Amino acid sequence: MRRLAELREQLHRYNYHYHTLDAPLVSDAVYDALFKELVTLEQKHPDLITPDSPSQRVGGATLAGFEQVEHSRPMLSLGNAFADEDVIAFAERLQQQLPDEKLVFNCEPKIDGLAVSLRYEHGVLRQAATRGDGVTGEVVTQNVRTIRNVPLKLALDDVPDILEVRGEVYMPIVGFNQLNAEAEKKGEKTFANPRNAAAGSLRQLSSKVAALRPLRFIAYGVGEVSGVVLPDAHSKTLRYLQSAGFTLAAHQQLADSPQACLTYYEHIKALRSELPFEIDGVVYKLDRYQWQEAVGYVSRAPRWAIAHKFPAQEAETLLEAVDFQVGRTGVMTPVARLTPVLVGGVTVSNATLHNQDEIARKDVRIGDYVVVRRAGDVIPEVVRPLVDRRADITRSIVMPTHCPSCDTALVHDREQVALRCPNGWHCPAQRVEALWHFASRQAMDIDGLGRKIVEQLVATEMVKTPADLYRLNVLDVAQLDRMGRKSADNLIAALQASKQTTLACFIYALGIREVGQVTAQSLAQYFGSIEAIRAAEVDTLQQVDDVGPVVARSINAFFHDVQHWQLVTDLVALGICWPQVQQTQGKQPLKGQVMVISGTLNDMSRDEAKQALQQLGAKITGSVSAKTDVLVVGENPGSKLDKAQALGVTLWNEDKLREMLG
Repeated sequence: MRRLAELREQLHRYNYHYHTLDAPLVSDAVYDALFKELVTLEQKHPDLITPDSPSQRVGGATLAGFEQVEHSRPMLSLGNAFADEDVIAFAERLQQQLPDEKLVFNCEPKIDGLAVSLRYEHGVLRQAATRGDGVTGEVVTQNVRTIRNVPLKLALDDVPDILEVRGEVYMPIVGFNQLNAEAEKKGEKTFANPRNAAAGSLRQLSSKVAALRPLRFIAYGVGEVSGVVLPDAHSKTLRYLQSAGFTLAAHQQLADSPQACLTYYEHIKALRSELPFEIDGVVYKLDRYQWQEAVGYVSRAPRWAIAHKFPAQEAETLLEAVDFQVGRTGVMTPVARLTPVLVGGVTVSNATLHNQDEIARKDVRIGDYVVVRRAGDVIPEVVRPLVDRRADITRSIVMPTHCPSCDTALVHDREQVALRCPNGWHCPAQRVEALWHFASRQAMDIDGLGRKIVEQLVATEMVKTPADLYRLNVLDVAQLDRMGRKSADNLIAALQASKQTTLACFIYALGIREVGQVTAQSLAQYFGSIEAIRAAEVDTLQQVDDVGPVVARSINAFFHDVQHWQLVTDLVALGICWPQVQQTQGKQPLKGQVMVISGTLNDMSRDEAKQALQQLGAKITGSVSAKTDVLVVGENPGSKLDKAQALGVTLWNEDKLREMLG
């Protein structure tokens, strides 16, 4: 039936652009209408349903168990390198075997997922299997068909007789967090990490359940191939797979020396926390197949490839005690004091326990051995207790009833599921955090006002509100520990310089609950003055971008609090000022545009460019995605430029930026 074939081809093309290229061709509504038409026709003509039909992604009948299958070629594991010396030794061994060759390695992130093999016969997906023990795996074809970026039919004009594509099934971090959040709401067991979630989802006996899980597939190689001559190098074969409709791991590159491999390793390690998926290292492979065949295999691993693993991101240690820290807005955060342990190359002795509900959900106790996780620059957290190692001497964590800093009775904040000290500026701990925030670079940018100085100013009661900072003199400051006359002069000069600010920075510096930099910028642009913000009703505040009911009530309450408004008027009386803001209230040429700035700009800092673009209505984000409209490119833009080009994002150089900013 011609219409069925047309619908399948259309939907395959739309799936590829949406899930693989992150560049949708049609709206969700158009796609859904076509999909519904396809399903309706197939229901009328069930004998015409084919394995490669997009309708087969929704899952089918529950299996009694998984069939076993022997791989046509073994799915080998990789040897591991844990230190730079291991990588250098690996490269030297290969060079000794290939003394006349200038070796080149393909470097790629090592995604922490589940290895699978996809077998295509005459361009159609016929079988999917897990790696298993490398020789025999489990058939998971129905479940893999539900993964949106797995081609059910190869996007090639000349399809091979057989093409076995190997890769990794994984769960994106965002999807993993959403899955666990939904499980928590239902009182169900959560997954420990994205890899376990991917493995558990792929091995569901019901493919309808698997279809609801946010799984993705990335191709990294081939197995059995017939009916086509592949390119002579691994990197070229990957491009062939990409043209066939497969997603590849981002940030791959070639390296012509072990030193270049190590540079790549450090680059990916620095990017690790920004990636949308979990990785546990990088993989180096000899690029040319001729070289791979020449060096061969050892045991059940290839000699021509190695996995360079990152330091462990999780570790086990003893939870010795729990303290409670008071945040800038008075929220109590339980902090675990741990026996120091090395996690991801950093010694960790403290980790967050988040809040009372998290402690109860995880059933963490003082005296437990616990798993601690660290990811990038994120504060380490206690993931779970090791219940099997729990001793009789453990004791429950008891939440405080009074603030550990000022002894004020705590209140329960139901909106944030937190205990809060309501004492505000009168609480020394909150005063320190609020002053530290006020002085930060994104706020008033008071150069030289470090945390240690803030703590001394609060302890000696020289400063009780931010206004008191501008009442300090050189003699006051010189009395502080480790502050000579010159350092005191510099700090007073920095305080004077900080008086020239912007309205957005001033609003952010005030530390209003729920108001971050973006919201502060939106408020400044929309209202144009601090008096207009104070006069605005809650409904009016909600007309501003990024301001919902909770934020609007918080802003309104802050500016109608007598002490807060006195602070604002005191600061203005002491000389805090800013250039007049042109009130926009919607008159913004870049409104709705999502923009990213990458690289070094010559005529302005990135912060200055960010503020200027925000004044024109743009929303500035930190990473490039399919939602990005414009990438502003300075010198040495890095990987963001590569991703933007791959997604077809509009690029602005600094000349274009200057033109738009006038």
